[in-house]
Amino acid sequence: MKAGCNQLKPAVVVLIVELCFCASYQLKEPQVCELCSGAVLNGSAVGRFCSSSAGRIEGRCCLSRDNTSDPERIIGLDLSKCSLTHVNGLLEASRAIMIDLSLNPIVNISDAAFQGFIELNVIILPENIHCPGGNASWEKVQVNEGNRYCKGQIDSCNQSGQLSINCPENSLCGPYGPSFFECSCADNFHGYKCLRKGEFPGLLVFGPLGAVTVMMSLLLWVTQRRKVKPL
Repeated sequence: MKAGCNQLKPAVVVLIVELCFCASYQLKEPQVCELCSGAVLNGSAVGRFCSSSAGRIEGRCCLSRDNTSDPERIIGLDLSKCSLTHVNGLLEASRAIMIDLSLNPIVNISDAAFQGFIELNVIILPENIHCPGGNASWEKVQVNEGNRYCKGQIDSCNQSGQLSINCPENSLCGPYGPSFFECSCADNFHGYKCLRKGEFPGLLVFGPLGAVTVMMSLLLWVTQRRKVKPL
């Protein structure tokens, strides 16, 4: 019985450590919310949006969840007056609906900085900075009191949701941020440029890989077993 207890103790310790790590990870707010000191003000654009969306302010972020069982996500990000000269590393806010970057000495913003931000609907920029993807990527662009407002992101694909000239044959076009799109194979097609028809040969691809993995594991187990000294 003592041997069994000794074997269980390390497992219990590992489990406790993992649970503590997971809990601390969930409690820690996203790093993008800490890019600037202070918190979202209730009277700011993001603050008003957060209040109307029943969100929760955490640092410079507005957090919300679609359902009670879903994890919280960033729906608003307020980095105004943060003395930012460049913009990158915002992937944690890729599902944000509103982002405020106004009142910053930003020189230029790459369109790639917002690649994948398919839900972004409003972005506020300094007046000298153009909207990501250009004006053609937004339904409405206006300049007011030194800020540029880009509203209503336009889908870069055709609005029918069917095959697009931007994508190869047998594929579908999907939005992927301002001026960006991504192509995915249509049903029953796969492979390079979606040229192969039929179901993906998962068994042929992963079967040999799994067999090789099992054989290597057995080989390592046998070779290492020889080095174990008997008690």
